[in-house]
Amino acid sequence: MKQVKHIFLRELRAYFATPLAYVFVVIFLALMGAFTFYLGGFFERGQADLQSFFVWHPWLYLFLVPALGMRLWAEENKTGTIELLLTQPVSIVEVMSGKFFAAWTMIALSLGLTFPIWLTVNILGSPDNGVIFSAYLGSLLMAAAFLAVSTAFSAITSNQVIAFILSIVCCFVFLLSGYPLVLDSFRGWLPDVAVSAISYLSFLRHFDSSLKGMLDLRSIVFFITFSFLWLWIGTRIVACKRA
Repeated sequence: MKQVKHIFLRELRAYFATPLAYVFVVIFLALMGAFTFYLGGFFERGQADLQSFFVWHPWLYLFLVPALGMRLWAEENKTGTIELLLTQPVSIVEVMSGKFFAAWTMIALSLGLTFPIWLTVNILGSPDNGVIFSAYLGSLLMAAAFLAVSTAFSAITSNQVIAFILSIVCCFVFLLSGYPLVLDSFRGWLPDVAVSAISYLSFLRHFDSSLKGMLDLRSIVFFITFSFLWLWIGTRIVACKRA
């Protein structure tokens, strides 16, 4: 854990030593505000809830999280610092964990800074704060899944743009895997049980339950397991390069 903490702090300091952290937070908050108040019709809905805020999270994460995750390993691959890093007395799992938690903390910080929207809805009405808390937790867990996929693709290449595009495509498939757009391409050549299994992998399906204030334990387990699986894939990719 000491090494994970060291890598975590090093990565977090690196974010704030450059404009990256500030640019990411500003873009995150600007897009969240624009989508909530303009496209989501926050005031026009006349309801004391944050549905118009949370409903956009999956689509914003689809682009923002890969943008943050694409550099995690791709930059190390490009500059060659990965060779130096892997010669240090630290395991790949510890480096992977430190990098992931630093990036996830950036997302959590950005998400936490949306609290004025929560304050606004509480001033204007009497929302169910239990539902809002559930949605925030579901959103953060879903962001972890997006980030784990992006981390794995970042480990594949030294080109951040390629990592970014591959992450978006893969996350888009998982986002909509419970919908006909994806399922129809599997029906006809896969058994129904396999199609149902693919449907279960839908990010939207698991996130929707949190929007209703019913964050299912199965959805929590899904996002955590999914994130661990993709981080393990990323670890294996780095290990193969090390060998």
